[in-house]
Formats: sequence, structure tokens, C-alpha cells
Amino acid sequence: MRVGLYGGSFDPIHIGHLLIADIVREQKCLDEVVFLPAAIPPHKQGQQLTSAKRRLEMLELAIAGYQPFLVNTIEMDREGVSYTVDTLEAIHSERPADELFLILGGDSLGDLPRWKSPARICELATPVVVARPNAAPLDAKILQKLLPELTEDEIDACLLRVPVIDISSTSIRVRVAHGQSIRFRTPRAVEKYIEVHELYQSRGSEDVNRIQE
Repeated sequence: MRVGLYGGSFDPIHIGHLLIADIVREQKCLDEVVFLPAAIPPHKQGQQLTSAKRRLEMLELAIAGYQPFLVNTIEMDREGVSYTVDTLEAIHSERPADELFLILGGDSLGDLPRWKSPARICELATPVVVARPNAAPLDAKILQKLLPELTEDEIDACLLRVPVIDISSTSIRVRVAHGQSIRFRTPRAVEKYIEVHELYQSRGSEDVNRIQE
């Protein structure tokens, strides 16, 4: 199987995440896209995140009924800081016959060489980099250094330039905190979940974990 892997904190999941996942699924002919909600992303240590339970439940609501989308809680189950290479090693061990594709935002491409074991990441899963709205052009040279065996055409195929809705989890949290509507920015089920559980109204609520550095 051809499997896309899409990691993130998803705090909360929104339409932009879902659109990216489905565009990549279509363009790369993936059989499924697996969402990998993180326990503690390395770049967000010391920040506040909504509890893993809440983020997972919102993610499951968002993808419910859409067969190509799945959730894997490997990083939440492992707890602690989530390193991509460790997750890929585990998934590769579980399903060695599958071809893995790692879905990344364009902003993550510049950071990739500084991640833990970036060369091994690229051995385990082919990066698929999606340009973000109004972002700088994707730099193919980064992947060329990490994947020297690939041709220019193969490298270019890793860079997807697609129209993506300019929505972020941060903007949704800010809008909720200011009493503004988030309709059409996240699935309706997620919107109602946020409302019922009073998420993002105050970072002092019990639904927020303080992540220690």
C-alpha cells in the first residue's frame, strides 16, 4: 500500500489540514492517509497544548466516515517528545511492505535538516512537501542534499504546489478566545465539540496541559 503520514499537534484540526491531506492523497495516488497526533512536538516544548484526549477526539470527529483517512495514536501512546524518525521506524517495522510518504508543510522543509536523523527520515518515507499560502518558494536543494540518489524530476515530484486555504490552528484558537465564529474553518462536529467543552476560551482551563521544557 501507498500510505501518507501526516503528523502534527492538531490543536484543533481544521479544514486546511483535511484539504492538504486529501490533495496529497489524490496527487500521489495514496491508498490512505494516517494522521499522527503528537504528544509533545519537539518544536513546541514549553508551550501549552490542549490535552491529548481532546485533540484526538476532535481529530476522530473530523475524519469520521471518510475511509481513506485514519488515525494512529503511536506518538500519544509513547508520550514524551515525539520525534518523527522514531515514529517512522516503528511504523516501518509494523508494515514493512508499505511505501510511506511523509506529508510536510513548506515551512517544515527548511527545518528538516535540523530534525533528529533527517537522512534516515528520508530513507524511511518519501517527503511530500506542500507549499503554504504566501510562503517563500519551496527549496528543492534541501531535498537534493538529503536524497542525492533521486533525479531532479523525482525531487520536483516531492514538492506539491497546490491552492491551500490560509487557516491555522492558532487563528482558530484566537477567534474562539475573542468570541468570534469559526464556522467553515473546521468541521461542524469539531466546532460543536469546542463549544460544548469550552475549549480555547482560557488557557487556564483543565483541558490544557502545561508542557515542561
